[in-house]
Amino acid sequence: MENKNFVLFGDSTSRYLFLQLVDEHDLELMSSEAAALEELTGHTDWCIAAVPVGDWNRDLTPWAAEPVFGKQSFGNGAPRTLAHLTERIIPTIEREHPGPERQYILCGYSLAGLFALWAAYQTDRFAGVVAVSPSVWYRNWIAYAGEHAIRVPKVYLSLGDREEKTKNPAMASVGNGIREQHRLLEDAGVCCQLDWNPGNHFADSDRRMARGMAWLRRAMP
Repeated sequence: MENKNFVLFGDSTSRYLFLQLVDEHDLELMSSEAAALEELTGHTDWCIAAVPVGDWNRDLTPWAAEPVFGKQSFGNGAPRTLAHLTERIIPTIEREHPGPERQYILCGYSLAGLFALWAAYQTDRFAGVVAVSPSVWYRNWIAYAGEHAIRVPKVYLSLGDREEKTKNPAMASVGNGIREQHRLLEDAGVCCQLDWNPGNHFADSDRRMARGMAWLRRAMP
């Protein structure tokens, strides 16, 4: 089912809706991701709403930062994106696809995973977060996470076991970043899981995302 602002996969009447921010590559893999999630859960009592992002570096980052690869810097568009989700996307889903009181889980890969984590510190609108290979190397992110209280009860994290093995010093910090993020969540009493996947940042992104969604779905009441 398609809307100009999102594409739905799965049961649009389900109580459990995964709100996933995507780029063009992610969108191409959504059918295989949904198939993997059905395989992992054994059912289709869930729905994925894939929400395209216009400018990945600008729209998903909470504050400006210098480039870490290439020449494109990062912006501070995350607050606008969060408002778009809560004030436009979710109300549209509720209006066009009415159903039982929903549990919304915010999901993302890479910078979208960072955005999902950041959003979890801003609002209690979401029942959980799936952050797969999140960009926790982002400048000052771990300090921010350590100084603020998270507002969601359940968080899934994962990282490829080769992602920290890079010559880029910023990217190389991602391993220690994910370990510290996990520790902060555990210390805060959040129900959380950290999985390590074989491969680099780009390997099997659809199945990695499905694995996180399956964990959250099992953790839901």
